[in-house]
Amino acid sequence: MTNRTYFIRTFGCQMNEHDSERAAGVLETMGYRPAPDPESAGLVLFNTCAIRENADNKLYGQLSHLKPLKLADPAKTIVVGGCLAQKDQGAIAARAPWVDVVYGTHNMGSLPQLLAQADSAALPVVEILEHTQMFPSALPARREVRHHAWVSISIGCDNTCTFCIVPLLRGPEKSRMLGDIVAEVCELVADGVTEVTLLGQNVNSYGRDLVRADPGPGRRNRTLFAELLHALGEVPGLERVRFTSPHPKDFTSDVFAAMRDVPNVCEQLHLPLQSGSDRILRRMQRSYRSSRYLDLVAEARATIPGVAISTDVIVGFPGETEDDFDDTLRVAGAAAFDAAFTFKYSKRPGTAAVSLDGHVAAAVMDQRFLRLAELTRSLSAASHARQVGTVQELLIEGPSKTDPARMSGRTRENRLVHVPATAAARPGALVNARLTDAAAHYLLGEVTDAPAGRAVPTAPPPRTLPDGQNGDLTAVLPAARP
Repeated sequence: MTNRTYFIRTFGCQMNEHDSERAAGVLETMGYRPAPDPESAGLVLFNTCAIRENADNKLYGQLSHLKPLKLADPAKTIVVGGCLAQKDQGAIAARAPWVDVVYGTHNMGSLPQLLAQADSAALPVVEILEHTQMFPSALPARREVRHHAWVSISIGCDNTCTFCIVPLLRGPEKSRMLGDIVAEVCELVADGVTEVTLLGQNVNSYGRDLVRADPGPGRRNRTLFAELLHALGEVPGLERVRFTSPHPKDFTSDVFAAMRDVPNVCEQLHLPLQSGSDRILRRMQRSYRSSRYLDLVAEARATIPGVAISTDVIVGFPGETEDDFDDTLRVAGAAAFDAAFTFKYSKRPGTAAVSLDGHVAAAVMDQRFLRLAELTRSLSAASHARQVGTVQELLIEGPSKTDPARMSGRTRENRLVHVPATAAARPGALVNARLTDAAAHYLLGEVTDAPAGRAVPTAPPPRTLPDGQNGDLTAVLPAARP
């Protein structure tokens, strides 16, 4: 192959983003270099997601676009990997025979061998393994930015949520050794990384399999995930530690205490709710109830000063009634989320929820989705408005996507802030910013020499920008039941 360039398109979650960085690292060790678009690339790799119902349509739409390019240039290599490849396996090659290589979630390390086979094979090369042979972090990576890195601490999931296909595609939970994680983070910091995000399908159950295998003498009285956070607090030069995605049932007080006590662990907590109805939570097999969830929110806020809490919510799960949905609105309002990711229930073959009765009509689901979005937007706007007048530390990520005169950064609580572009506000820099204006999904600020965390009494009152609301919940919360 003379055109040794590659283009990777990633669908789905942060774990897939991490996998794509590793795929890029593997390709670059083989002599490939990045291309700006799939048309000019000698190799195109789609790293797929299978969480949503329309994932198949997105993939096959992209593959259809590549068909004429492949016919015009038979030397172009087309690769499909990841979760949808693990699920559909040989069906991808049958529906899109111009694809050269299909590989699953467990065998990215085999990519060089699969490409070599594709050079001499007359048919698409398909390799789907049922078990992981190595952690993604054991492979080389090409990161998009220098200051941030994803770090995989576990793979797979032992939960049985009825709506989720991930355990089927990623396999049972398997944790990395704590020392290996710390060693990788130290290497990343030496390479210029100042912020890491710890990844796992159920990140806060990290280490349960290791403890079961070898409890060890004299263990500290805290979970291994809390121990990991404390260990990362000892890494010189590591400014920020984040983690995603956790499960409410596995949160323990020692993790909240670590988030409070370890200076580089950010005051950001993603706590998926999924539903506020106890009846629906049972049908989801989520193993907690709304009262326990709200207790966790209260404990987090009491333990971690200034913590920002985000969540995931699914609308229209099979059997959801109007009363169930009202419960979700009430719990969301009581939790006063700082941010929320809302989804319409999506059927996924292979999950238990597909066979449940009471599937919700699309029109009803759409209407509920809009009501929930209105509530969560109001909550976010109110949360952001409370930040106006404070000075907070930002980690600058890069230019704003909508305004080239501004740079975008994140607070420790993961709030998106846009500031004027200055010499100080360069990608990877830590700056302090006085927050001046609030919208539902972002804030505006100005770089300042004032210390972070200090309220500014003379700050003007917050004004809502076009995509925001003032946070009046009375119009969107359900009326109290008699």
